[in-house]
Amino acid sequence: MKGHLVRYYLGKIGLFLLTLWAAITVNFLLPRMMPGSPADAAIAKLSQNGPVTPEMRASIEAQLGVPTGNPFQQYVQYLNDVIHLNFGISYSNFPQSVSSLVSTALPWTLVLVGTVTILSFIIGTMLGAAMAWKRGSLVDATGSVSSSFFSAFPPFWLALLLLFFLGYVAKAFPTSGAYAATAVPNPSWSFLIDALYHSILPGLTILITSLGSWVMGMRNNMINTLGDDYVTFAEANGLHQGTVMLRYAARNALLPNLTSFGLVLGGVVGGSLLVEQVFSYPGIGMLLFQAVTNQDYPLMQALFLMITVSVLVANFVVDILYGVLDPRTRR
Repeated sequence: MKGHLVRYYLGKIGLFLLTLWAAITVNFLLPRMMPGSPADAAIAKLSQNGPVTPEMRASIEAQLGVPTGNPFQQYVQYLNDVIHLNFGISYSNFPQSVSSLVSTALPWTLVLVGTVTILSFIIGTMLGAAMAWKRGSLVDATGSVSSSFFSAFPPFWLALLLLFFLGYVAKAFPTSGAYAATAVPNPSWSFLIDALYHSILPGLTILITSLGSWVMGMRNNMINTLGDDYVTFAEANGLHQGTVMLRYAARNALLPNLTSFGLVLGGVVGGSLLVEQVFSYPGIGMLLFQAVTNQDYPLMQALFLMITVSVLVANFVVDILYGVLDPRTRR
């Protein structure tokens, strides 16, 4: 039995490492398949003020860290840079490094989107289980209609509504930024409260628009599970209703939602692009938009790789948890 478990987990680890290598390699190849040099965008801006000489071009490429050598040498250097988290210099924020820009924006996204995503999953799963257990009741009907209604809201549209009514009309919450313009980021309670105050509207937007899918997903899974023989057998044996609901029905109904949660949680580092744009929130979504707008290839490459790796890691963790929660998947 132990040997079977070892083979199962080694297989998952091997698949994860192979997929990770493939993702890193694709991230290396894609920018090099694009026409022109990565420095062309910067050179095009300079050419508006006059011709760019070959010496000037060589100097710009050296400053921006344009790779040299044959493709194999570039690939080896790229792998070394990835291991050391060295992604070069940002074209649009020269001379700042890509790593410094990402490290500045990432905490804001992880705290906002990550916290709200986890809360949305927990609340939605609990509500969905309760609605399924009380299926056909007023609670189930009200929850189903509400979930369907709010999940149909486009995030950017709800963000604009909250921004207008709660920000501009009621003036109850800040309308932009992650903290006051005069504040300096620091670990004090006053700054943390200020940051929390600024995150309420974007966090509420993400929570409302994502909650419905977790509620309906758990409700539908739970209803299917309640019809299984082992749940009927548990009820016939006189087990407590809470035990039947949580330990028998909800545990198995949770598995499909857990897979979806892994995918969503892996994409958290990508931020919520539209919501961050509406509220001018300085997260990864805003940084990615700026990178694409300014053709900042090193920054785009680093962000795409980070998002891809985070999704792979999240899926790997979910695979391991799936094997723990449902031993049948280890066969």
